Formats: sequence, structure tokens, C-alpha cells
Amino acid sequence: MSSVSAVNSLLSSTATTTPSVNVSSILASSVGASTPGIDVTAAVNAAIYADRASERIWQVEQTTLSSQTSALSAIQTATKALTTDMTTLNTLSGPLSARTVTSSNSSAVLATAATGTVTGNHTVGVTSLASTGSWYSDLSASATAALPDSTFTLTTSTGSATITTGAGVNSLNDLASTITGKNLGVTASVINDASGSRLAIISNASGSAGDFSITSGPTTTTTWNSPPVPSPTTPLGADSFTLTIGAAGSPTTTTIAVTDGETFSQVADDINTQRLGVTASVVTDSSGSHLNVVSSDGTTPFTISEPGFGYTLAAHGANAVLTVDGVPISSASNKVTGAIAGVTLNLQGTTLAATPANLTIASDSTQVSAAISKFVTDYNTALGLVNAQFGATAGSQGVLGSDPTVRSLQAVMLQVLNYVSTPASGTTTVSTLSALGISASNDGVLAVDNTTLANALANNASDVQNFFQGASLNGFAASMNNQLSVFTNPGNGAFTVDLNSISKTNADLAQHVADFESIYIANQQTLLTAMYSKAEIALQQLPTQMAQIQAELGNNTKSGG
Repeated sequence: MSSVSAVNSLLSSTATTTPSVNVSSILASSVGASTPGIDVTAAVNAAIYADRASERIWQVEQTTLSSQTSALSAIQTATKALTTDMTTLNTLSGPLSARTVTSSNSSAVLATAATGTVTGNHTVGVTSLASTGSWYSDLSASATAALPDSTFTLTTSTGSATITTGAGVNSLNDLASTITGKNLGVTASVINDASGSRLAIISNASGSAGDFSITSGPTTTTTWNSPPVPSPTTPLGADSFTLTIGAAGSPTTTTIAVTDGETFSQVADDINTQRLGVTASVVTDSSGSHLNVVSSDGTTPFTISEPGFGYTLAAHGANAVLTVDGVPISSASNKVTGAIAGVTLNLQGTTLAATPANLTIASDSTQVSAAISKFVTDYNTALGLVNAQFGATAGSQGVLGSDPTVRSLQAVMLQVLNYVSTPASGTTTVSTLSALGISASNDGVLAVDNTTLANALANNASDVQNFFQGASLNGFAASMNNQLSVFTNPGNGAFTVDLNSISKTNADLAQHVADFESIYIANQQTLLTAMYSKAEIALQQLPTQMAQIQAELGNNTKSGG
């Protein structure tokens, strides 16, 4: 039977004498619209929303699990920071073993102490500092000025070498490279300043082993020129050389002394005044000014010891001489190790025999105080995160309020504050946290009395160390670490187990949601869309059918049947 026939049958069975019935209005009211028809998308979405009721519950659970993961991870991180603090306080190379050294005479002796050095007092007297052997030449006009032919011997603790100038070694620059290249344990360099250039030769090592000498080989000639200096008035360094003149069987040797500050002109006058059979003068050329010595008759040779002349001994290499707690010590360096176990002395100057420097080796209270303060800060951070999960009023607890791991951690953190140190022997002034000035409020939050802590570190540093480390690294720090390791162990600790469980539950819920969407919701969406679309098509045809029905109803009324 067609829909029109069905409606006709229904209406005919209930017909009255009412002249007209608005079937369209009745149908429109039944679908909630002003005109017949269905919003397929809205209808499907409404049905699907209802079907997703269980899925929304799962998603709320996922949100809670995510919050639990974040909160538990934060507590885990804070607790691990606390265990790191305990490890730091429990190591023999940590801040509790750090040392400082105070000197009563810092202008004479400074010192540093290695971690774990025995604390105490020592006296250090310094008679002389270690020095480095060094020589320097008289001024030359420049680093590239020509040098006269000469020969000298440089002798060090590692060997000696004869240096010849004028045969490829023609300037101070060449001479510096040649000397350094001999690998005799010295370094030569050219120093340039406003006055001119000079060669500096310095031992590579301090102490007596670094001492060296420069000696000249005699030169026999009828004409000799000294190394150049910038001008005839350039002052010379203190030195001396010898002139040997005369027949081989009866030579006469004269020492020419050069005092500090003399000039070549004064040296020439000294030579000429002695009438030695040579004539001395000052010659100036493009290289600078030279002392020129020639045989008076132009044929009789003379022997001159050079070029020791022109080189000045600046300092002998010598060992430092000192006493440590009355024991005499010689050191090649001003950095002295081994005199006091674990201590390095840095000699700065000398002391009076009657007043040696006093060195005090003590615990580094700054590092210890910082490490203890960090422990207190990290403890309060971790406990604060834990306490936040357990509100003071009903309904105010955090997402981990029912988590047994967090509840257990809170109990452990509060209980560990009751630790009492028992020394292996004797007595101790620091057996509890309160003896360090560390107190706890009712909810376990710690506070530090810096005055009490400072006094403990200043007067009882060994007791402080014993409290944290015990007789064999089994004190407060180890105790706390052992109890917290139940939670922080990366393999099977409570945090790991708890987080893995939350992660698995979250993954299972995610899979439930994915399966529900792909298996049920997708199928429902297809079925509902098809069903509502079919209904929509039927409703779209109703106006025409209604018109036909109305027409039929109208005809019946007019016929009076």
C-alpha cells in the first residue's frame, strides 16, 4: 500500500465532519521543524555524541593519568636531586673534604690544600726565592744591525755550545734563533725598546739547575770591533775583558773593567791611557757605534777575550731556601709541593728569621655551607610537591592523593629527619640536624639557622663531616640515600614501577578509544547517515503527497460522503 493510501485509510477510519485537517503541520511538528525535513548531519552527530558517552569517560581518565604522570615525574626529579645532594655530601672528594689555607704573611707565602688534607697549623720561613738564570747584551742599534765576527761559549746544565757570529749569524735576530735552536734549556729573544735592541737569554727552568754561563773564546787579530750600540753615549753594563799583547814568550795581559753606565768613549780613553800597544776609538756607521781596537803599529797582533764583553749576568739560577715546621728545604721552584702532605706552597717573598709565616689548614666552610643549604632547599622542594597531594581539607587533595608511592615517600622523608649520629668512638657535638641549626616545621619543611651552622663548621668541622659521612661513609647522607633509593632506583624503584603502570593504563585507554572509534563509531556513523538520509528523502516527498491527500479530503467533503 502506498503512503498516500495508508494515510487515506487512516484518515477515513477517523474522519469527522471537520472540513479540513492540516496533515503537513502535524508531520512538521513531529520532526521539530517549521517545514517537513531532517538535518541529517545534526541528527547523526547527536546520535554519535550519545554513543560516545563511554569514550568521554575514558578520555577523562586519560586526562587524570596525564596529570598524575606530570605530578609524579616532578616528584621523581625533585627526589633525585635530593639523592644527588646526599651523594655529594657523602663523597671524600666533595665539599665536606674541601680545604682552605690561610697565611699570616701572604706577601711571603700563599698555599692551597687538596681535598681531604689533614687540617692543622704549620710554619714556613723563606730565606730566599728560587731564581732563573738570565743574561742580556748591551744595547744594539737594532735587531737587524750587523754583528762583528766573534765566538763565545754558552754552558748550561744540559751541555754547552760554541756560538759564532758573522758567519750566517749576522744580527741579534739571527743570534736569538741560533741560541734557542741549540736546545740547551735556554730561550733567547730580542727585546726592543725606545733605547734600542738587546739580546735576552733566559733559562727555561728556575733553580740552580737552570743556571748557565757565557764565556768568550779569545780572538787574536790586529783589528777588532765590538758589537754595535745605538750611539757613542749609550751606557754599557758592568763587565770586563782582557787584552793580551806582546811576544809569545812574554805577553802582557791587561784586564779592562767596565763599570755600569760607562760609554764606549770612556772605555776607549781607559785603554789608550794605559798605552798597551793598541789604539781604541769609537766608530759610528750604519749599524750604530762600535768600540774599535787596532794594533798601534798595524802589524803586531793582540788577543782580546770577547764577546763576554757586551753581556751582563742578570741573575744566577738558584734554588729557593726555606724551612717548613723547622725542616730545611731547597726547591728549584717557588711552587713547592711535598713539604706538607696535600699542600702546595706558592712562595711570594722572604720572611724574617724570627717571624715565619703561619699557615692554617681548615675545612672550607663556604663550600660545606653551600652544600648543606642546597640539601635543605632541595628537600623542601621535594616535600612541598609531596605535601601538595594531601590537602588539609576534604576534597582538596592532588591527583596523586590516593597513590601509595607518594604517601610512602612522605612518611620516609619525615622519618629520616629523626636520624641520630653515633660516633664510632668518643663523643660528638653534632649528632642531629638540629645541632647544625636545621629545624623542621610541623609539616616537615626545613629551615637553617646560619649562625648555628657557621659555629658548627668553624669549631667542629670534623663532627659535621662525621654526621653526614659516618666512620665509613655510613652516616646521615648514606641513610637518606638508602631509603630514597627504594623510590629512585631506575630499574625497579617505586617511581619507575608507578610511572610504567600509569603509562600502560593510559596506553590501554588510548587503544580502547581508537578501537571504539574504528570498530563501532565509524560503523554507526555510516548506518545512521544512511538511515537519516533515507528518511530525509521520504520527508522531502511528503509535501506532494500531502497535497494529494488534502485534495482527496477536500473532494470527499464537498460530496458530503
